[in-house]
Amino acid sequence: MSQFSSAFALVCRGVRAKAVALGLCAGLALAAPLQAEPLTPLLAGTLPALDTSAPLVGMATVDGRTVALTRDQAWRLDAERKHWLPLQWTGAARAGAVIGDGTRAYLLPADAQANAATSESAPSEAVPSEAAASKTEPSSAPATAPVIARLTPSDARLDLKPLPPLPIALSSLRATLSGDSLFVAGLAADGSAHLLQRPLADEAAAWTSLPGWPGAAAPRSLVAQTRALFVIVADPHGGADRMLRRSPENQWSEVSRVPGQVLPGAGRATGQAHVLYPIIDPANAQAAAKLMIYQTITGSWATLPGAQVAAGATATASWPDGLMWARASADGQRVEFATAQVQARKLGLHWLDWVVIVVYLGGMIGIGLFFYLREKRGSTSSFFVGGRSIPFWAAGVSLYAANTSSISFIAIPAKAFETNWQYLANNVIGVLGLMFVAVWIVPLLRRLDLMSVFSYLETRFHPAIRMLASALCIVVQIGSRMSVILFLPALGIATITGISVFWSVILMGGFTIVYTAMGGMKAVIWTDFVQVIVKMGGALFAIGFMIWHLPGGFDQYWSTAMSLDKMHTFDFSFDMTKATVWGFLFLVVFEVVLTFPKDQVLMQRTLSTKSDKEAGRSIWAFAAITIPGGIIFYTIGTSLFVYYKNNPERMNPLLPIDATFPMFIAAELPVGVTGLIIAGIFAAAMATLSGIMNSVATLISVDFYDKLAKNRTPKQSVFFAEVMTVVVGLIGIGTALLLSKFDIHSLFDLSIELAGLLGGGFAGAYTLGMFTRRANWQGVAIGIAASIALTLGIWTLQMVHPYYYLAISILLCIVIGYVASLFFPAPRQSLNGLTIFRDRAVETGIGNRE
Repeated sequence: MSQFSSAFALVCRGVRAKAVALGLCAGLALAAPLQAEPLTPLLAGTLPALDTSAPLVGMATVDGRTVALTRDQAWRLDAERKHWLPLQWTGAARAGAVIGDGTRAYLLPADAQANAATSESAPSEAVPSEAAASKTEPSSAPATAPVIARLTPSDARLDLKPLPPLPIALSSLRATLSGDSLFVAGLAADGSAHLLQRPLADEAAAWTSLPGWPGAAAPRSLVAQTRALFVIVADPHGGADRMLRRSPENQWSEVSRVPGQVLPGAGRATGQAHVLYPIIDPANAQAAAKLMIYQTITGSWATLPGAQVAAGATATASWPDGLMWARASADGQRVEFATAQVQARKLGLHWLDWVVIVVYLGGMIGIGLFFYLREKRGSTSSFFVGGRSIPFWAAGVSLYAANTSSISFIAIPAKAFETNWQYLANNVIGVLGLMFVAVWIVPLLRRLDLMSVFSYLETRFHPAIRMLASALCIVVQIGSRMSVILFLPALGIATITGISVFWSVILMGGFTIVYTAMGGMKAVIWTDFVQVIVKMGGALFAIGFMIWHLPGGFDQYWSTAMSLDKMHTFDFSFDMTKATVWGFLFLVVFEVVLTFPKDQVLMQRTLSTKSDKEAGRSIWAFAAITIPGGIIFYTIGTSLFVYYKNNPERMNPLLPIDATFPMFIAAELPVGVTGLIIAGIFAAAMATLSGIMNSVATLISVDFYDKLAKNRTPKQSVFFAEVMTVVVGLIGIGTALLLSKFDIHSLFDLSIELAGLLGGGFAGAYTLGMFTRRANWQGVAIGIAASIALTLGIWTLQMVHPYYYLAISILLCIVIGYVASLFFPAPRQSLNGLTIFRDRAVETGIGNRE
């Protein structure tokens, strides 16, 4: 017990130090004034003028080439952005406007806008007049269906590639690009609103008609952002424009009143949840347009200082991190260009923040070194399961720490910020599953004295099933968990400190490798204990800080959250494309009850306890923390929503949604507290990473090395385990760096998706082994292979919500595996102690029982 006393004393000293620091930082936070200036001002710039008196049709940037064109001429801006170079251009007599997203561009036909002057300005006018803006009924529609063409520039020429004609002639045409789809909006001859969509990857694809927005208001702007479409329509009385949103379910709703009027055809999506618009004052149509950012999640508007769109602008286009626009010169002989780019301020750390971070990292290394020097590891049992001497309460806290990684600390607040508390229902229902696991599953496996949970599959079925399932588990842990868990905090730390994602991944992964390889499972569990205190303390402080700095305090937080349904938790609908209560009930049966046995990371902590009764108690301790812990992380997301709805100028429109909480930490929290919460981000990631490294090293060592290596000694096995810990950590670092190369909307959803696609098959094998007597190894092997193949097919067709993939995969494995087992002989060995069905007559006990 002396080693635990020493470790606990070390933990307590760390807790007292953190408590003092937290109290000091709380005083600083309450005294700190709220920063009100915009976080991201604009940088104004100019481009060379173009010598032409012809009206400009539009401009765009395509694959790094910025082009401008009239109906008869086209130019390309040179690489130094000093001169406009003429391009071969056959011209398009019916060219009307250009739309693009910075990499692709399309030419809209002029005849589709023949009546645009009735509801918008002519190209030579800066803004629509009040009378024109109030007119929403179209004039005569074009006689023939318009054709949209893709612009393809080269160094010498500009080519057009026509798309199939639109199925209906539209006026007031607007268009936007979203992923691999082109959306087109406009009014038909009868004044009805129409929305068309066409996939761009398939040249033979036809246009699809989608429900148009309500009313007959002509669209000023169409922008795709945050999985939705945003249409700006004119007010019939010439006042401020209205913003309508089309959800992914084809439902239209009015979400905002624009603080003015949007320049026709303007609007540029930035980041994952913002749109940049040039806005004019209806009472002063000849004034410059201010640039405003719209936050699609909070529905708030903020003005970005530093640049304005000059009066008389005739066209706008996407520009890197901003907009470009053009207008005719005063003498009408040239076209002048200007740009505005969003500038993200550098948010560095104070030296006190670095001190807190260094103390935390040093403490983690210290705990690993303590157990490395203290333990005489002559066997893998000491390294992998802590000599089976861990108290149940420490194992329970460690279980929670391993289950609440950086996904919980960063991705779940981002999910709650974007949506609501719907995913918390999984935590609530999951506790019921944990109760079943504590009573039936964990004691059964603990009595077998395993180190690898897949040893059970060998005893119950066949060595090949054990090795197959173990290999799949290794792939899932490294591919779908380690990579995401490393990348998420790296994204946050890069946002906060300015350190690149690359070095953040190296830093976190490197420190975790060191203390895990040195201290083994004991270091993992006791560092988990400290890390839970650090990250939960930081989370609670952040919630209090946000609510404290709201003008209305907690009352404003509560009223805003409730009025917008941001704390909605239980969805009882039967829509399988959504995360509903029924889906969670279905999922918990498969994800908790049936998959807990195959989760080496969690099971290894319960296997480290003193007895099967202590193992069950560790699950009860884990369940007791799960719901309050989940509420804390979802409350962070709701607090972020209310805070940024009240302070929209403090958001960075260039960042992804998953960076919302790290951005808040960097920009708003006082000195010292920022370092504490960064330590919490480290803690959230490193607690899970250390467990994964140790667990995967266990699987490689016990399931493969010990099975294949000949004449090995216990010391060689321990050394091999230490080496594998380092190797697994390095592979995880590599996969995280690979993941950073992709633009992913929600890493929380990605982690669920990958685990479901790859992790369900071998989970079904445990179900067949524990809950049936008839299943055999041949049927289980067929079930695993078939379930993975069929689940990948369902994923390809996108038939259901990703949350169902794991349950579907397990169910397929169970059904197919059991049916296939009927075609092979029943198991002949004794199954006593291997299933939940006990043979009381011959029960003699396996391992130690209480």
